[in-house]
Amino acid sequence: MVGPGNGASALRDELHQRGLRMTPQRQLVLDAVRDLGHATPEQICTRVQRSAPAVNITTVYRTLDLLERIGVVRHTHLGHGAPSYSADEHQHVHLVCHDCGTVAEVPTELMEGLAEQLRTTEGFHLDVTHVALSGRCRGCAGAEAGR
Repeated sequence: MVGPGNGASALRDELHQRGLRMTPQRQLVLDAVRDLGHATPEQICTRVQRSAPAVNITTVYRTLDLLERIGVVRHTHLGHGAPSYSADEHQHVHLVCHDCGTVAEVPTELMEGLAEQLRTTEGFHLDVTHVALSGRCRGCAGAEAGR
């Protein structure tokens, strides 16, 4: 698994060890994920097609799957619809507002109590970097209270 901050050469080495190579398309997909922060495969494809119009959505999905398997990107479901991808070093809990769709980020440490309780009582090891919590943001909750 490629660790955070190991750079392009580490990724090339990891791919090579698996009998794969770093293609321009793979690099473009990874660059798009890193540039966009959180993005759906469709958003990533749109970004990639700016530089390489021949790259299609199937190539983007396959590349995201490969990059996730080797630990370079991760996905999170931020509500209904397609997952959102981000670089692996981009770790936090997502707070998704039902009303306005805003996605906020909070440190994973906020989930430590719950993670420990689940580990102790259920033997379940929570991946807090893969969590999206749904509710209402401060602005929408305030607007509702003001009505």
